Amino acid sequence: MTFGPRDVQTLLDHEQIRAGIAGVARGEDRRDADLIRASFWPDAAMDFGIFAGDLDAYLDWVVPGSPAVPVTQHALGQSVISLDGATALAETHVTAYHRVDFGAEEHDVVLGGRYLDRLERRDDEWRIAARTMLYDWSRDLGVAADWSAGLMGEPFRGDHYTGKANGDHSESFFGASRVAGQR
Repeated sequence: MTFGPRDVQTLLDHEQIRAGIAGVARGEDRRDADLIRASFWPDAAMDFGIFAGDLDAYLDWVVPGSPAVPVTQHALGQSVISLDGATALAETHVTAYHRVDFGAEEHDVVLGGRYLDRLERRDDEWRIAARTMLYDWSRDLGVAADWSAGLMGEPFRGDHYTGKANGDHSESFFGASRVAGQR
């Protein structure tokens, strides 16, 4: 089996698309507008069912996040990518964890769904031009565990083991680059 220049370019296109999709997830979890913005074209549109709008409105909604949702984690699954010239369609599975503060108690809520992204290549760069979220399932796991006390009865040896949207150990881990491979 031999690979030609077209095959190599297809692999590079797929990797750049996947990196952009992953950048959005990290940006949402860290509430970092620059990371999110780097993966979307400025004229992008999105529709999440509970929110629809342009990129600026989306950033205004997702970056500060709700104080009632102090922690999120978006775990991405497979992406099916269909390339057609300077346009691509991608479906990416996502499992999203949210710690939700209901006032008297916090709950762990998990949902599963798929991002449907239409991407465009402009000046040799792939970014998302439109995103729609499909929801496949949701589960309220009940009262959240207090991770600050440790794990399975054992205390943590330091305060940097628990994650949060802003100011956790991942910021110092990545330093100025903020995420490996960031453009």
